[in-house]
Amino acid sequence: MIVGVPKEIKPDEYRISLTPAGAKTLVSAGHKVLIEKGAGEGTWISDEEYINAGATIVNTNDVWADSEVVVKVKEPQESEFGLIKPSHILFTYFHFASSRSLTDAMVKSQSCCIAYETVVSGGTHPLLTPMSEVAGRLSIQQGAKYLEKPMGGRGVMLSGVPGVKPGVVTIIGAGVVGVHAAKIAAGFGATVYVLDVNMDRLRYVSEIFPSNVMGIYSDSHSIQKCISDSDLVVGAVYLTGAKAPMLVDKDMIKCMKPGSVVVDVCVDQGGCFETTRPTTHQNPVYTVENVIHYAVTNMPGAVANTSTYALTNATFPHLFKVAQYGLMALNYDASLKSGLDIAFGKVMNKSLSDLFDYSLTNVEDVLLAS
Repeated sequence: MIVGVPKEIKPDEYRISLTPAGAKTLVSAGHKVLIEKGAGEGTWISDEEYINAGATIVNTNDVWADSEVVVKVKEPQESEFGLIKPSHILFTYFHFASSRSLTDAMVKSQSCCIAYETVVSGGTHPLLTPMSEVAGRLSIQQGAKYLEKPMGGRGVMLSGVPGVKPGVVTIIGAGVVGVHAAKIAAGFGATVYVLDVNMDRLRYVSEIFPSNVMGIYSDSHSIQKCISDSDLVVGAVYLTGAKAPMLVDKDMIKCMKPGSVVVDVCVDQGGCFETTRPTTHQNPVYTVENVIHYAVTNMPGAVANTSTYALTNATFPHLFKVAQYGLMALNYDASLKSGLDIAFGKVMNKSLSDLFDYSLTNVEDVLLAS
């Protein structure tokens, strides 16, 4: 199998989807690996390291034209749509629910799209988890930065100091993102509210965190009460393959303290704040109702070196199976079946079919037909 790794072209995306160690393993198994020239520069991995691993360095057109499996970090950008072939298996984060145009383009391409974020194993999202861990931790780091007065914030230190109370952080969602955000906020010494509708998750939060972290049942009243008291609010809700629920409306934002900060980690799925709009690392924030909004769509790209290795640790075993067996890998790796969102012009993800009014096709029928 020929595995291609394009250079990421989404603004401020510095990660790469395959490390030299992964390339070496694929080549040793008899596969060919094509790396676009300079694809690893953002992670400080040189072309020479890939060459030493047995990979071939090629240009943009060749990596798309000659590959059978294309592995990426982020969804194809509009300029890449015309390079995608029906014979391609694409393996990347797609987040289709946030983009009708991307969904339509991938359906039209007839390619097979396996989305990291919808791969499910044992009730978890193993390929989303490492980046959720990074994004959760980073949300507090970024939120603390924008709370500083020179950045436009309230001038609040989350830790407080002796004689001055600490800052208050509200985290909406007690999944992977929320728990890792709470871990960092708790470490700062902030007062932390973690909201969720799942009582088992709230019990988990109560069991593992110190007393400065409180789990609270989430409803519109508790959300408004908590965020009006907060200096930093993190949106950390995820529904598999679906658009994020809008949990904080503009009237709630108006009740927040001037100069407070919201970080919407849900932005890849549309965001859970009514006031959310996607931003980039070059222009990460904007202000609505005197509240600073941080809504970068590829947050882990800011720490590309850490993120690349965390991501590929999780994705490579699945990629190796796809390289070995093609689409039939889904018969050997049941978790990958849930990740096949679009194939041969058909939609297999129910949330996606409902959202964009596509007919739903059974993944087993697709595999039999292929």
